[in-house]
Amino acid sequence: MKSGETVRIDTLSHQGATQQEDPIAMLAPYGVKREEILQDVLDFRASWPGRPRQGGHILTGPVAIEGAMPGDALEVQILELKTRVPWGMNGTSANGGPFRENYPGSRPGDKPLDIPDTATRHVIRTGMANGREVAFFSEKIRVPLTPFMGIMAVAPGETMPGDIGVTPEGIQTSGPPGPYGGNLDFKALTVGTSLYLPVFRAGALFYTGDPHGAQGDGEVSGNALEQSLTGVFRFVLHKRMKIDAPRVETPAEYILLGIHEDLNRALKLAVKEVVAYLVAEKGLTPADALSLSSIAINFHVAEAVDGRQVVAGKIPKSIFLTTAASTR
Repeated sequence: MKSGETVRIDTLSHQGATQQEDPIAMLAPYGVKREEILQDVLDFRASWPGRPRQGGHILTGPVAIEGAMPGDALEVQILELKTRVPWGMNGTSANGGPFRENYPGSRPGDKPLDIPDTATRHVIRTGMANGREVAFFSEKIRVPLTPFMGIMAVAPGETMPGDIGVTPEGIQTSGPPGPYGGNLDFKALTVGTSLYLPVFRAGALFYTGDPHGAQGDGEVSGNALEQSLTGVFRFVLHKRMKIDAPRVETPAEYILLGIHEDLNRALKLAVKEVVAYLVAEKGLTPADALSLSSIAINFHVAEAVDGRQVVAGKIPKSIFLTTAASTR
């Protein structure tokens, strides 16, 4: 693609597509009919033999952006997100999400939740109600859909912190997020928002997946309303725009992310990114930037279940008498 061009990407949820059971047989007990299962899912399953796999999600890409080189930044403008099927799936377990034994915050003797030990699948219908798309969680509970891609990323560099990187087979895992983006699971990445990613390889090599129909901050069961989506994205290349971590811009906020295995460290990194942004883009001193961060900036847990936690520092544009058009 050239900078400024758009692409439409049909994505698949891993729920109902990557389990050992045949998708039709697996979903039938939940009332999902054959015609409600995408042909893409069946074609994907048929392609399994010999397909290299890293991680539990289905990723689509890569998309190369002409002229993108290390040291640049790629802006991904999210123009449209639409559900592809009238249902989604969420999984729960007494030992899932922040309750699993290897969770960074776990301690010996922690008791599991009082729910079944085995993973439970919840298939939740979606559709229109009162003029908007919702999830029909129960007869008395309707959750508005806010579709977003759990994974948006560029190809990482050969040397990245921790376990981030490319396998010897050239396959990128769909697991924890990092400076290149990845499994951010950040619900603000919806229509009207831009995601800025540092470029590590020629062409940037954008990919996406893990589509969600709805999610709360934290994604505390370990997954959201997993639901296949179609996305339309515009790619804008920013030459020699040096950023060290993903940045987000919504119509109302500038958002800086802190990513780390430890939630406390993720918060510290998010504050550091916010302070650096306010100094570089708004002309504040570091001390004033930290002061403003404490009295006006909201820090939210975006996700806390992927092994690498994400904290979002949300800077409201409304506090500035004049606002910039982008995060540059």
